Amino acid sequence: MTALQKSLAEFLGTFWLVFGGCGSAVISAAYPEVGIGLLGVSLAFGLTVVTMAYAIGHISGCHLNPAVTIGLWMGGRFPAQEIPVYIIAQVAGATIAAAALYLIASGNADYSLAVNGLASNRVGEHLPGGFALGSGIAIEILLTFFFLLIILGATDGRAPAGFAPLAIGLGLTLIHLISIPVTNTSVNPARSTGPALIEGGIALSQLWVFWVAPIVGAVLAGIVYKVMGGSGQEIVGTEN
Repeated sequence: MTALQKSLAEFLGTFWLVFGGCGSAVISAAYPEVGIGLLGVSLAFGLTVVTMAYAIGHISGCHLNPAVTIGLWMGGRFPAQEIPVYIIAQVAGATIAAAALYLIASGNADYSLAVNGLASNRVGEHLPGGFALGSGIAIEILLTFFFLLIILGATDGRAPAGFAPLAIGLGLTLIHLISIPVTNTSVNPARSTGPALIEGGIALSQLWVFWVAPIVGAVLAGIVYKVMGGSGQEIVGTEN
C-alpha cells in the first residue's frame, strides 16, 4: 500500500472513531429518552474500532491513534519514518469529524457548543466526576499502557488468528467504562484534539494532558511487551 492509501485509511478510520464515539455522547446520550448512557457510549467507541479494523486493517493497520502508532513503533512493529504521516492523517480525520458533529448537533435549537460541547476530554472540576489533574494523568497513562498491551498481544504472530479486532474493541469499551467519569476517556491524542480544536476553552488548554499521558503509557507498553518476550511479528492489518 502507498503512503497516500494508508493515510486515507487512517483519516477515514479516525473520522469514524470520533464521529461514532463522540457522536453517541453528544447526540444520543445527551437525551434521556434515548437512554444509552455510559454503557452505550463505551460500546460505541469499541464498535467503531471493531468495524474499522475489519474495514481498513488490511490497508493501514487501523491505528486511528497517535499513541498506538508510537507504541507499535516502540514495540518494533512499525517503521519510524511512517509515524508523521499517520499522525497527521489521524488528527485531520478527528478534526473533520468533530466539525461535522458540531454542524449536525447545532441543527437542534437546544444545542449549545459552550454548554453541551463535543465530548471533549478534560479533568478536574470541568467534569462531573471532579477528579483531580493527577488522577486524570495517572489513569490515561495506565489505561493507554494496557490498551497497547492488548493491541501488541492480540496482533502477535503467535496469538489466535482472527480475534484481534474483537479483543481490541472490547478493550477500548472497558477502558471507557472505567474512565469516562475521570477524563471523558481519551487514550488517544487525535480523539482529544479534534473536539478541542472546535470547542476551544478548557478543552484546548488541557489538551497537553491527552497528548503526554497516552504517549507515555504507549511507550512504556512497547518496552514492557518486548521485555516479556513479545514477538515483533504481527498479524498484518489487525492493530487498532
